[in-house]
This record gives sequence, structure tokens and C-alpha cells, in this order.
Amino acid sequence: MSIPKDPMMLLSFVNTQLRDFYPSLTEFCKSNNLDANLINEKLASIDYIYDAKLNKFI
Repeated sequence: MSIPKDPMMLLSFVNTQLRDFYPSLTEFCKSNNLDANLINEKLASIDYIYDAKLNKFI
């Protein structure tokens, strides 16, 4: 799966996927062969962190 490179587009994409299809970031990454650390780092660069309880980046 190809994911957006722009952090704001990535934020929107990942949160939509989490909301609509996946119960956790781990499941999203596992299903799409993605590295959760890279997603976390990219979104941390725009001050967003993953909230497991809400299952989204805030």
C-alpha cells in the first residue's frame, strides 16, 4: 500500500482508515505491511500522537 508522504494528508488518510476499517494502528500497519514507527514519527513532526483509546491521532 502506498501512503501519502505529506504529513497532513497522511494524518487524514490514517485516521480515516482507523475509523472505518481497523481497530488499532497495529492492525492497520500489519494488514498493509507498514511500519508504525515511521507513521508515528511522521505525524509527531506535526504534533500528532496516536491515542489507542480513541484509535486515532490527536
